[in-house]
Amino acid sequence: MTERKDEGRIIRLLIVDDHPVVRSGLQGMLSSQPDFEVAGEAQDGSEGVALVGKLRPDVVLMDLRMPEMDGVAAIDRIKTEHSETQVLVLTTYESDADILRAIEKGASGYLLKDAPREDLYAAIRAVSQGKSPLAPAIAARLMGRLRGSADKALSNREIEVLELVARGTSNKQIGKELWISETTVKTHMLHVFEKLGVTDRTAAVTVALKRGIIRLEP
Repeated sequence: MTERKDEGRIIRLLIVDDHPVVRSGLQGMLSSQPDFEVAGEAQDGSEGVALVGKLRPDVVLMDLRMPEMDGVAAIDRIKTEHSETQVLVLTTYESDADILRAIEKGASGYLLKDAPREDLYAAIRAVSQGKSPLAPAIAARLMGRLRGSADKALSNREIEVLELVARGTSNKQIGKELWISETTVKTHMLHVFEKLGVTDRTAAVTVALKRGIIRLEP
């Protein structure tokens, strides 16, 4: 039997997700637990930030990719303005970049939406107690990323160059856009190849997308 602390304490929750069906499903599921109270719902990050200030929930269930203000920006605002409020990311996305950005901004935990409901309940209770639950697969990948040597991480400029490459931009055009020489662009790409363990532009883009280092906007 799972150990339960703070018996009788009600955990106030705020659901932030841009899909009404998801919000409704979560509310119905969470309302079945006697120690949970869904204080409100928000359809994007901006509304979520405003409701945290108004409702002062204990835990926010935060999606990541939403219109107006995404989950990472919302987490940053919430933790800056209401540091006592805990944020549990609940999303369908699991790229390394998403995980790191959310945790760096103050998320206490990170679960995927297909996690078993008992895992979700346990994560909410853990977060409300100041713990930091992560889905096992995500925790393993995050630790692996953090253990990687710093010199293997792409620099901000290398990521900028690679994002433009992913859009089909030529080296000459990249140089003009970033105000650097075409030779410098090639040098950046050689560094990218070395760090990602690839030998051509297509492979570099494929690996970077898979790892969540870059993202192609629709």
